[in-house]
Amino acid sequence: MTQTHFFNAFASARSSSDPVWLNRIKESARERFTQLGFPTMRDEEWRYTNVTRFEETPFHSASFFPELSQVQIKPFSFGAVNWPTLVFVNGRFVPELSSSPKNHKGLYIGSLHQALVSNPKLLEAHLNRYAKQDAFTALNAAFVKEGALIYLPEEETVNEPIHLIFVSASSGQNALIQPRNLIVAGPKSKATVVESYVAINGTTYFTNSVTEILAGEEANIDYYKIQREGTEAFHIGTTQVELQRAAAFNSVSVSLGARLSRHNVNVRLGAEDAQCELNGLYLGSGVQHMDHHTFVDHPKPRGTSHQLYKGILSGEASGVFSGKIFVREGAQKTDAHQTNKNLLLSEKATADTRPQLEILADDVQCTHGAAVGQLDESVIFYLKTRGIGFEAARRILCYGFAKEVIERIKIPAISEELDRLILSQFSDPVYWEH
Repeated sequence: MTQTHFFNAFASARSSSDPVWLNRIKESARERFTQLGFPTMRDEEWRYTNVTRFEETPFHSASFFPELSQVQIKPFSFGAVNWPTLVFVNGRFVPELSSSPKNHKGLYIGSLHQALVSNPKLLEAHLNRYAKQDAFTALNAAFVKEGALIYLPEEETVNEPIHLIFVSASSGQNALIQPRNLIVAGPKSKATVVESYVAINGTTYFTNSVTEILAGEEANIDYYKIQREGTEAFHIGTTQVELQRAAAFNSVSVSLGARLSRHNVNVRLGAEDAQCELNGLYLGSGVQHMDHHTFVDHPKPRGTSHQLYKGILSGEASGVFSGKIFVREGAQKTDAHQTNKNLLLSEKATADTRPQLEILADDVQCTHGAAVGQLDESVIFYLKTRGIGFEAARRILCYGFAKEVIERIKIPAISEELDRLILSQFSDPVYWEH
């Protein structure tokens, strides 16, 4: 997947039916990607993650769109039948598998591509305005075509979670799937958004997703990203959040799948009294590599941000957490805390953790911490003396470690399903192979 390979593809990404402003975004992104190229491990932001495989694999924009049934989608729905749900197969919106409320009073929950006709001014005002233009975000923007648009008018509350399901059903053609999502929440609006990335089969493909979120004054957004891609997949995802005065953003990111994955979460608390809570859990086994980067920007006074990321790694799996809190000059009364903890279950599993603070204000409360360790043998021994077997003791301790993150999900259907998936993984003997 060399830059040369993409030059021809960029030309085909332009469309005469697209508005001028969208083609300008694509052209600017193409130039940005050409300038940056793919990152290497010499780049500070990518020093622990090798993406050479991307350049060596001839990925192609997905052109295979199988007809899936509701039965095939059901295992990924968390058992919810009443949630507004948008389903995308290989990046294409499938109305027949989707269900969303009737849009009213400006509310919109639907296809980004269809919104080019129904809501062009909204898209022009917000699309590609917030996401940091690194190589993979630029690559996404150069091909932007489809994804989800969620628009909440002022004081709108959507009571049921809005579920975005991105299904890969690759035909073995090394598909490149690039969803682009935009969430605009008006003042005092409230919603929960769930992004699920799943696979029907285990072939090689590459998901490169970008989600931009703008939360207006006093808006409240809960955001859950569940990544359970195929075992041979690559997943790069960026979530970019802009918070206005007294807005609140609470997120939980769970990574279970993909051979190589990375999730960038960038939050800018752009006005006074904004707050965010970022939580993450990653479970890796075999040769999986899972990378999580967070950047929380505090430019204004009285911002609050709390982060908790946890990783459990077995076999030869590797995990990365790199988080930075940036408190700018004048951002007094900032309250920012960051914690990363990793549990290694084998001698070959590795974890790299890099919490960072940069503080230019003097009246703040900021802390960060990181830990990498193994299961406590004394606790295992204690459980064995109480009649609990060795394998069961290990599962109990690992589950307890993960539970602290899972219990921060406010939707019982999601937390219960993740409980089941995690316990199933800990019960699999392959997970404990060294």
